[in-house]
Amino acid sequence: MNDLRHIDRQPHRLRRPRLLLACSLLCLAGLGTTALAEEAADDATHAAPAPVQDGYQLSFKQLGKNYTMSLRGIESTDTVNFDVRADEVVTGAQLDLQYTYSPALLSDLSQINVLVNDEVAASLPLPKETAGTVQKQTVQIPPYLLTEFNRVGVQLIGHYTMQCEDPLHSSLWAKVSNDSQLNVQVAPVALPNDLSILPLPLFDRRDPRALTLPFVFAGAPDNSVLEAAGAVSSWMGALASYRGATFPVQLQRLPAKGNAVVFIASAEPQQWQGLDLAAVQGPSLSLMNNPNDPYGKLLLVRGRDAAELKRAATALVIGNRSFAGASVTIDKLDVLQPRQPYDAPNWLPSDRPVQLGELIETRRLSVSGYNPGVITVPVRLPPDLFNWREQGAKLNLKYRYTPQPTATNSSLLVSFNDSFIQSMNLPSVQAMGAGEALLASLKQDDSLAREVRLRLPLDSVALQSRLQLRFMYDYIKQGECRDIIIDNMRGAIDPQSTLDISDYNHFMAMPNLGVFKDSGFPFTRLADLSQTAVVLPEQAGPAEWSAYLTVLGRFGESTGYPATAVTVAQAAQVPNLADKDLLLLASGNNQPLLDTWADRLPGRNDGSSQYLEFSDLTTRLRDWISPDPVANLRKARGAFTFSGEANAYVTGFESPLKSGRSVVVLSSPTPAQLGEVTDALIGGEAYTQALQGSLAVIKGKSVESLVAEQSYYVGSLGPFRYLQWLLSQHVFGMLLLTVVGVALVSLTGYLWLRALARRRLNEGA
Repeated sequence: MNDLRHIDRQPHRLRRPRLLLACSLLCLAGLGTTALAEEAADDATHAAPAPVQDGYQLSFKQLGKNYTMSLRGIESTDTVNFDVRADEVVTGAQLDLQYTYSPALLSDLSQINVLVNDEVAASLPLPKETAGTVQKQTVQIPPYLLTEFNRVGVQLIGHYTMQCEDPLHSSLWAKVSNDSQLNVQVAPVALPNDLSILPLPLFDRRDPRALTLPFVFAGAPDNSVLEAAGAVSSWMGALASYRGATFPVQLQRLPAKGNAVVFIASAEPQQWQGLDLAAVQGPSLSLMNNPNDPYGKLLLVRGRDAAELKRAATALVIGNRSFAGASVTIDKLDVLQPRQPYDAPNWLPSDRPVQLGELIETRRLSVSGYNPGVITVPVRLPPDLFNWREQGAKLNLKYRYTPQPTATNSSLLVSFNDSFIQSMNLPSVQAMGAGEALLASLKQDDSLAREVRLRLPLDSVALQSRLQLRFMYDYIKQGECRDIIIDNMRGAIDPQSTLDISDYNHFMAMPNLGVFKDSGFPFTRLADLSQTAVVLPEQAGPAEWSAYLTVLGRFGESTGYPATAVTVAQAAQVPNLADKDLLLLASGNNQPLLDTWADRLPGRNDGSSQYLEFSDLTTRLRDWISPDPVANLRKARGAFTFSGEANAYVTGFESPLKSGRSVVVLSSPTPAQLGEVTDALIGGEAYTQALQGSLAVIKGKSVESLVAEQSYYVGSLGPFRYLQWLLSQHVFGMLLLTVVGVALVSLTGYLWLRALARRRLNEGA
């Protein structure tokens, strides 16, 4: 994988209705006069209304290509993956290609081919007149070339001379911009009401776009219903992963189009919003059509009361792979085994060595060719690893490669987050002496196994990190008219190679909005949020509920696990939640805790005015993030209160209820502006800055961090380790302790010598 934003690919268990597919394609092609088309159209009319065509655009960058395609040599290809949702069929597609090519290419012999699933969709000439300038071409892609899983490739066939040529000559190049765009027209396909297809159609792994999934409540939800909804939104957030997910809330109203999750806490049969709901006998889950959209689906989460509704939601997010049919009733739900700290499925385990085969598919650990792509292993680190005086994470790397007969520069490059770590030489057969043992080994297997141990420094690394491994083979020129590339070079990383961070302690200075944004820490320390309480405003409405669900979706993206144990409360219940980390939501003056804890807040909205503290953080001319945590501290130096348009803000501080516990406040002047806060947590290219420090102000797509004050710590260190670290932070204390230690040793020695001398005098007497 060359980038973390890859498209998940998995076989789809559901086959599309062939009849509807045939009908759609034939009708759109203008062949509706045949008997087959008439019969298909007639059957489709009884099944559902004629599908309305829709379309969308995806750039190569959105499809995972975060860099410009660089095509080199006489034949070179790069690809992007493009998949089609299970509830859609492609009726048309175009590729708007942006590219540049070398002026040295011969126009009669050179071309750029657009490939779709290894079939040539178009061949573009490369005339001399337009060489070296950006070209834009629209390529029509026939719908019959597109399947559920697609690979769109751009291939360069390049030649620079009619005589003998170097197949890797520097003049053989073309570049394809990742702004190239794929335009797709689709028609919807009706899926069956079968819970076995979950999470389809609510979420489709093959859709790289951000997920927007409405949540509908049949009545004003209480805390238990919101806890159930939070479990579902965090599950969806975990599935959406890098795409991001938002959850708009509708009260007593179904969406006019598309899919939704509906929560109903009632045992009675009823007619509601066009739905004929039968009575339920316990926690139940159902998948049915949206009465407002024949191609939309509703996932109904029901129970006779809020407690049963919560059990149904928990069964959904934990055991959905076992369901089948249009509806199921949960007879019993055993208590799940409690989660342990830092055991989130998405996080690198910190209690044992982890095999690379656990982090990436084995097939993606092998490459071929003289200049193969980078093997990228995604590594999501726990956010509170204590890096002080640590040598780095231990990497035990096992690999195999094809030895060349003669070579001097072949090597395996190891990088971490684009920072070079080490280069391992890949010796040739000649360099190894070509002994009988080596030759015998190569007869059985043409690759050689090697192993190396090295350290990956984790100082100031991103939580979503990348271990990058690249095999580089020396290209040996044979001479004029003899050069030819034989694709027999192979390299592979053993999936049993291990990465070990078990030597690291968990200890971090807080507050830290950076790790809150990137990983939801400290709330996600337990993946099920069993030590987290979300304190909603008094008289919360759809905007506050939507913000809560979106934040929990963000937590699910971090951990990969649903928030099955989160607690939802209001301000009056907070005294009973002293042993939990608190996430406060406020819009305007509807959160009483902001007045109660006003002395701890570096920012607050007071009706028509806003109070903000500030430090010299905003006056720094360079990037304020330093590898030294102490250098990042920018304590508040002043404060001001102003009247006018107030801004949303995020702040954190130690819980007034218990030391070591955290409070994070998401506040906005109005309920609608809470969306600005959740958008900033999701982030994206529109944001030039990210949340950092202990106070950040948000206005639209602008984020300004005002204070970076760290006043307490979470986690623990061993006694000796803690003493070492404490003394390193206080130089004068270390000097004083050294003087006291020397004095104690001297006094002990003096007393021992006095006693020894006295004993000798007594023996002489």
